[in-house]
Amino acid sequence: MNRKIRATLLSAALVSASLLTATAHAQLAPSAQPAPQAGTAAEARKANIVIIGTGGTIAGAGASATNTAAYQSAVVPVDKIIASVPEVSKVANVKGEQIFQIGSESFNNERLLKLGKRVSELLKQPDVDGIVITHGTDTIEETAYFLNLTLKSDKPVVVVGSMRPGTALGADGALNLYDAVLVASNPASRGKGTLVVLNDEIQTGRDVTKSNTFKTETFRSPFGPLGYVVEGRTLYYRIPARPHTTQTEFDIDRIDSLPEVAVVYAYGNVNPASIDAAVKNGAKAIVYAATGNGSVGDYMVEPLKAARAKGVQIVRASRTGSGVVIRNGEQPDDKYDWIVTDDQLPQKARILMALALTRTNDSKALQQIFWKY
Repeated sequence: MNRKIRATLLSAALVSASLLTATAHAQLAPSAQPAPQAGTAAEARKANIVIIGTGGTIAGAGASATNTAAYQSAVVPVDKIIASVPEVSKVANVKGEQIFQIGSESFNNERLLKLGKRVSELLKQPDVDGIVITHGTDTIEETAYFLNLTLKSDKPVVVVGSMRPGTALGADGALNLYDAVLVASNPASRGKGTLVVLNDEIQTGRDVTKSNTFKTETFRSPFGPLGYVVEGRTLYYRIPARPHTTQTEFDIDRIDSLPEVAVVYAYGNVNPASIDAAVKNGAKAIVYAATGNGSVGDYMVEPLKAARAKGVQIVRASRTGSGVVIRNGEQPDDKYDWIVTDDQLPQKARILMALALTRTNDSKALQQIFWKY
């Protein structure tokens, strides 16, 4: 092959290699104007989100940056919390409203009803697309379950908190709030009931529970989260199976008070007088947080039967933390006219029982409600 032909072939090879390299670089390099991925806030106009402050650790402050578990909760106003996370304004049009400034252990029926009614009012406004509620983690699961059962809207409602105050090293509140606004702004969150967002996870208000006193991954569901928030994306993998919000018979706008429902905790050598005390204090129902599969000690059967004879509903629950309590399993519930919780934890069974008693006092109908929700 002569020199001229060789030069021509070499030149052609170099041009080909150059084209291939340019193509590869174009495929690997990010586009100057990347297309928005599904689930990002760039897909549509900014949503209008109201952030309701109730206090809790997310509104807390410690004496030093190393105080991650010892601090004062409920001292930072909600507007200041919002201002500390300017990234939320890129996701949604947000405004704050302070309704309480308390630790969530101080929530009672009156405060629960006040919060629920205010959320209901806001959801009716056409210029409100979703609600975020900053809340202490101690009873976040009870508030979320209550709202999940009583709000009559399919707009997103997200309850958020933190395990560390904003002053602490490794504080989790800022990202949790940002994620909560992302979730509340996303149309995919509509119709899924009240949600709880912490630690990059989206949980349903029905199932979630706090499982550890200080770890940031404390919130768990026996069935896992509904989805995750990852790099600004809201990712769902499952949906709630039990009725909620618009599907329930409970309407926050029609409930002005809740009956007293007591939770009595079982343990070895539990004093039967605890049942009598609940009855004397006006309990309309007692959720007995029993051992195992709702087991009741032989010396506790008669006090519970006596309470039922006085018209107090008896609900067998389990203190184990998960699992189904079987009717007529450990106890002859049909014979004693008692109720079982299905899989609800005692503290959530209290919420459901209080709501159920606003509808009926018939034990058979109440049992159906527990199996339904």
